[in-house]
Amino acid sequence: MSPTDNSPANPAPAQNPAAVIVLAAGAGTRMKSRKPKILHEIGGISMVGHALAAARGLAPQMLAAVVRHERDRVAEHIQDLDADALIVDQDEVPGTGRAVEVGLEALPAELDGTVVVTYGDVPLLTTDLLRELVATHDRDGNAVTVLTAVLDDAAGYGRIIRSADGTVQGIVEHKDATEEQRAIREINSGIYAFDAKMLRDALKQITTDNAQGEKYLTDVLAIANDAGGRVAAVVTTDRWQVEGANDRVQLAQLGAEHNRRVCEAAMRAGVSIVDPATTWIDSTVTFGTDVTLLPGTQLHGATHVAANAVVGPDCTLTNVVIDEGATVTRTHGSDSRIGPNAKVGPFTYLRPGTQLGEKGKIGAFYETKNVIIGKGSKLSHLGYAGDAEIGENSNIGCGNITANYDGVNKHRTVIGSEVRTGSNTVFVAPVQIGDGAYSGAGAVIRKDVPPGALALNVAAQRNLEGWVQQNRAGTAAATAAEAAQSAQQTSPTPTPSESDHS
Repeated sequence: MSPTDNSPANPAPAQNPAAVIVLAAGAGTRMKSRKPKILHEIGGISMVGHALAAARGLAPQMLAAVVRHERDRVAEHIQDLDADALIVDQDEVPGTGRAVEVGLEALPAELDGTVVVTYGDVPLLTTDLLRELVATHDRDGNAVTVLTAVLDDAAGYGRIIRSADGTVQGIVEHKDATEEQRAIREINSGIYAFDAKMLRDALKQITTDNAQGEKYLTDVLAIANDAGGRVAAVVTTDRWQVEGANDRVQLAQLGAEHNRRVCEAAMRAGVSIVDPATTWIDSTVTFGTDVTLLPGTQLHGATHVAANAVVGPDCTLTNVVIDEGATVTRTHGSDSRIGPNAKVGPFTYLRPGTQLGEKGKIGAFYETKNVIIGKGSKLSHLGYAGDAEIGENSNIGCGNITANYDGVNKHRTVIGSEVRTGSNTVFVAPVQIGDGAYSGAGAVIRKDVPPGALALNVAAQRNLEGWVQQNRAGTAAATAAEAAQSAQQTSPTPTPSESDHS
């Protein structure tokens, strides 16, 4: 029989559930990782972080997380994400039934109403789908409502067995199913809404008398049916919302689908993404309107891209604020701010603390760190600016470097406004350059430069003629020098008239 969707097209608003229990105790051995499975990230947020956010969106009276594997590490992470979450320790008795039981026992004994059970490794599950589950459960007065999905290939999943009236009769695990039952494509997600009183009573009746020696949560459905309770299902057509990640292959598949959804949502909100297949955006990234993202762009953390900004191609930015109208090209950056209509790149490295002012520029092959760059100032190419402050409308020449580290301590360079520095100037911090000052090419600035001064390191140029032939005899350079000298000696001296027109 085809599964029946017991949810209305427009379900009534759900009441806030009495509690949500998030099961987060599994070891996840197939992940082959020292990190607990549920701490692996998708879209910049751990899987359990996604699960907690979806659960908290229901505004339950209480939220509990059941933990065991790497208990302290997982508990600390959960508390960092949701300080109000109740941490519950699963004991030695295995099984999801026992995990829910200890979670329920940790909640107030008088707790009444709907209890939702979900998992820490189902990262694409949304609050909206959970809300639909609760609304259907409450509206129909069900004892149990299970969230199900219909898959083309249901191998490995528990099958939903329905009665003639469409209610759920039970769940049969794949290994225990008959050939006829294995043909059923409706599967159990393991996500439920329970009546709290019924759940307490049923969990007391479940035993570990089975091949696995575990307390199965699925046994609650049969107990509820036997007691005359109504067991129903909400079918989702979005299978990704009930998919878990048990290994890194599944993690990557869920990550790709999550990113596809994030990119689609951004485009529908007014962001132009030229190539979504090569664009990766964390859940925490925000945008203004008319942003353009070019191929190869990766945006992470608390990055914000304001209206009319262009990012890419080939940028990786983490916690970077890009103000309106800015352009960022082939740049790797973190914990920085790029001002309105500013330009960065290509091949630029923005380290933490970089602040580029309005209409400023950080150009090709530049590295910056802990530097404040004023409005209209330009660091165009081939340099390093660290632990520095640069005023407005200054032009920092090619190859300039702030020598900020003396081997023990970092020191600061302060460059004023309307400053012009020659190529390959080195600022040996701590040093201050006054407004309107200049530096000559190759200057090494060890002392403060007053406003309007020209800083030079003057030394007469010396040409040691014949040095190459004497010290590099037999080299290609020596051969070329000898040929050039010979040509000069044999070249006729131009006449005055020839010189006048050359």
